[in-house]
Amino acid sequence: MPTSRPDRDPERPVYVISVAASIVSVHPRTLRIYEDEGLISPARTRTNIRLYSEKDIRRVLWIRHLTQDLGVNLAGVRILFELEERLGARILEALFDEGVQAQEDAERAGDEGRPSRSGARRACQP
Repeated sequence: MPTSRPDRDPERPVYVISVAASIVSVHPRTLRIYEDEGLISPARTRTNIRLYSEKDIRRVLWIRHLTQDLGVNLAGVRILFELEERLGARILEALFDEGVQAQEDAERAGDEGRPSRSGARRACQP
C-alpha cells in the first residue's frame, strides 16, 4: 500500500510532458494547447523542457471535466479560472458537485424498476 510522503510538495514540478500527458490521459499536444491558451503554465528547465507539478495535473483534470463533462469551451474555462482566482471561491468544486449530483439523479431515474447495481458508481474526481 503506497504511503504519502510528508515532503511531497504539490507545487514542485517533477513530470515531463509525456509523463504528465499519460497521467491525465491526453496527448502531449493537448497540454501544449492548454498552455498556449493560458490555462496552465508549467515550469521550465534551463534547457526549456516543460515540467508539471501535481497542482498542474489537477488543473488539467479540472479542464478536462469542464470541457468534456460540462461542455465548456476553453475560453469559458479561462473565465471560470479567473473568476475563481479573483473571488477566492471554490466555483469549480461547486460545478463539479452539481454535475455529480445531476449524474447520480439521472442514473437513479433511469434505474427505477431495475435491480440495483452493486454500487457501480463512476468515480470522476479531478
